[in-house]
Amino acid sequence: SSGINAEYGARTFINPRLNDEAGQKLIQEYVQMRKIGAGRGIITAYPRQLESLIRLSEAHARMRLSNVVEELDVNEANRLYKEALKQAATDPKTGQIDMEILMTGLSATSRAKRAELAKFIMQSLTAGKKTLKMGELYDLCREGFTDGFTQPQFEMSVRDLLDEGKIIQTSNRQIRLKDI
Repeated sequence: SSGINAEYGARTFINPRLNDEAGQKLIQEYVQMRKIGAGRGIITAYPRQLESLIRLSEAHARMRLSNVVEELDVNEANRLYKEALKQAATDPKTGQIDMEILMTGLSATSRAKRAELAKFIMQSLTAGKKTLKMGELYDLCREGFTDGFTQPQFEMSVRDLLDEGKIIQTSNRQIRLKDI
């Protein structure tokens, strides 16, 4: 018990500093994280991720009871970061890491489906009856939208169109095109 307390006490007073090699390795890892999304026109790493890597590296050095953050600490921090990213930001449909999941809660494929469903709703209202009850619109989408969707996806697509001012919902839960 006294060994555990001494180790804990020592860790609270250790404030590791980056050595030059560790600093360079952190920069390399951060640049690499930025490059991953650059080819797709997406920002995949922000300064916050660099700060996280620094804190994880320092914590790893502290666990080793070292006053110096070394390259091995940066490597472990990077491994932990990538593993956490895999678990938190993997699009279940594509298996790809999608940073937008962390920021918006939706994957790119979910956002695309929602946009396609909203487009179908607009086409349905434009081509047929201009006013439909919510249930009728839902049934119409179920019949005609071939990609399949859930009730929440339908509701979010309707919400998007309402927010964009393209449709109006009346007091009796009817949806209609906004008058131009």
